[in-house]
Amino acid sequence: MAEHKMGSMDITEQTKTFDGFITFTIRSLIAIFAIVVILALFGA
Repeated sequence: MAEHKMGSMDITEQTKTFDGFITFTIRSLIAIFAIVVILALFGA
């Protein structure tokens, strides 16, 4: 069985995916917040 060495795995793809997820989440929350504010101001 191969020995595991901490820190030897290439995680660039995982990092890009995580960064994309965080960016998407933040933009979605901003959009949802804007919609809620618009609905509160103009009533629906």
